[in-house]
Amino acid sequence: MADPDLSELRLQAAQGDGDAIGQLVEAAGERGDFEELRRLADNGSSDATDVLVELAGERGDRDELRRLVAGGNQDAADVLAELEEESQGDEAQ
Repeated sequence: MADPDLSELRLQAAQGDGDAIGQLVEAAGERGDFEELRRLADNGSSDATDVLVELAGERGDRDELRRLVAGGNQDAADVLAELEEESQGDEAQ
């Protein structure tokens, strides 16, 4: 997606356009753009939060997961616990 398209979507999203928010979440997820996803999540997008949890889990980004857990996200807590269990299992071998 070109920068002018993203700029327009951001403007529409800022005005509360749910479709624009959804498109931004999808595009940010595809790009792995944590900054954009955080901004969208901070503005109330649960979809952005879900994508953040998913991407952080895939990347093993414990810091991001801890940040989300500190904000009360149970899905992030579950993923973080899974990562911790996996790393403890790896250490035991």
